[in-house]
Amino acid sequence: MKKIETGIKGKAETTATEDKLAVNMKSGSLKVFATPAMVALMEESACNCLENYLDDGETTVGTELNIKHTSATPEGMKITAESVLTEVNGREFTFDVTAYDESGVIGKGIHKRFLVFAEKFTEKTYSKIK
Repeated sequence: MKKIETGIKGKAETTATEDKLAVNMKSGSLKVFATPAMVALMEESACNCLENYLDDGETTVGTELNIKHTSATPEGMKITAESVLTEVNGREFTFDVTAYDESGVIGKGIHKRFLVFAEKFTEKTYSKIK
């Protein structure tokens, strides 16, 4: 892992397509951008924040989320998530995450990720089924 300073930023974008609506993701009954889709976009922005700092074989996994989804987004609208690295504690990274649609903020919160070694992590995970 390369040296990482707080304050670096990541970004991810998507559109509220039919497959990302609450009614189709089973997270509600309405045709609005689903909370799980917003959370995935926030995680993607945090991954993008770190991607240039990881060495071969390193990756990060999400370990904690504390978010609020404060405004609904209609189908067809663009959504952007942004993350800012606020704390580095060894291999643990803490981010402020915010999601926006074309009308403004739709959600925000805190997200934590942990650096792992992909091969070792996957091997340990799949040892559960042996």
